[in-house]
Amino acid sequence: MVNAYRPSTIDEALRIRNETKALPLAGGTDLMVRYKNWAGLPPKFSQPVMFVAHLHELKGIEVEGDELIIRSATTLTELLKDGRVPEVLKLAVKEMASPLVRNIATIGGNICNASPAGDTLPPLYALDAKVVLRSVEGERTVPIEDFITGPGQTVLKENEILCEIRIPMDEFDSIFYRKVGTRRANALSKVSFVGLKNLQGDRIDDIRIAFGAVAPTVVRSRDAEKMLKGIKIDEIEQIYPSIEAKYAELIRPIDDQRSTAEYRKIVSLRLLRFFLLGKAD
Repeated sequence: MVNAYRPSTIDEALRIRNETKALPLAGGTDLMVRYKNWAGLPPKFSQPVMFVAHLHELKGIEVEGDELIIRSATTLTELLKDGRVPEVLKLAVKEMASPLVRNIATIGGNICNASPAGDTLPPLYALDAKVVLRSVEGERTVPIEDFITGPGQTVLKENEILCEIRIPMDEFDSIFYRKVGTRRANALSKVSFVGLKNLQGDRIDDIRIAFGAVAPTVVRSRDAEKMLKGIKIDEIEQIYPSIEAKYAELIRPIDDQRSTAEYRKIVSLRLLRFFLLGKAD
């Protein structure tokens, strides 16, 4: 048997979390699988559970200044329906799971699960998203690349709850997203790729590139992006070998039941080449 809590407010939830270390559960689409038991038996949770999907303080999307705020218990379906959500994030969400799962799965859960193949993560990394963590002691804001430290590992403390995701409201001339999986739907990523680009005339003003499912955490090279900024589009090919080499060093996939490391690396670099040069070979 496991103790379960259903707080009425976020303050009550934080108090319960502080006193019991209860595991926040919103959609449960990852947690119910992680703690699954034999058929016909309830999940075997290792600690108390606290239901949070109903808390209005954790629901909804709004704009504050130059940031989009997405609260953590907002479902994937709700993201798709809101016109303020960045298009690249919607492109990723559209290819996640199935409509039924998207109706209950939450963006906060996908982030906290910290899977290398988490589909919302590459867009959030590329968008310079930050997460807001709250506890009875106060709150702190952490860049998403610092929040996730490895597969299934985050800096979330035992008394904290992820409450918000904050995304700068930047716009991009070019948005490129690809997910490579065994099927077109209901499939975990073998590789995912995000490319964002802004031009100033024929020169690159801003560029962001992120890979998912090919390393312990999302791959993003600010050094490579810095090399690309300010150069002309027709000059990219000249420095491409150096750019590819930087990503080839960071891309460290594994062999698993979904794919091989060799396949993942080849496909990742072809997607990079296609985004930057318009050709895969």
